[in-house]
Amino acid sequence: MTPALDLLKKVRAEHRIHSYEHDPKAASYGLEAAEKLGLDPAQVFKTLLASSEKGELLVAVVPVVGSLDLKALAHAAGVKKVEMADPAAAQRSTGYLLGGISPLGQKKRLRTFIDVTAQPFATIFVSAGRRGLEVELAATVLAEHTQGKFAQIGRV
Repeated sequence: MTPALDLLKKVRAEHRIHSYEHDPKAASYGLEAAEKLGLDPAQVFKTLLASSEKGELLVAVVPVVGSLDLKALAHAAGVKKVEMADPAAAQRSTGYLLGGISPLGQKKRLRTFIDVTAQPFATIFVSAGRRGLEVELAATVLAEHTQGKFAQIGRV
């Protein structure tokens, strides 16, 4: 189990766990998950961390088929500017390794923003806290348990 799955179990949130054999040579962890699990890549979301000009870490959940729009995230967070967070800082703050960072069950609660493209799906897939492990849940459940806000932060 991972902290993300422990959290979902503790709060009795509806979810399903999916695992696959992770290939360390995979170019994109998210696209690898979609491919190996036979999922629509638009329904699979990656968890990215960005840092504001004041050093605040922010969590961004965006589709694996797109990228994070840093200006849009800054606007959603009400800050002037954001840049991708230092990988070591991201790992320290979340307690997860890169490629397996889950928006759920992080060591430190960070402000979380979920791309609006998650809303039309009945369920979405996010990292369950380890490479090769995904959790399927409703976007509203993800937002509830991360105190996440929906915003247009992704780019295709």
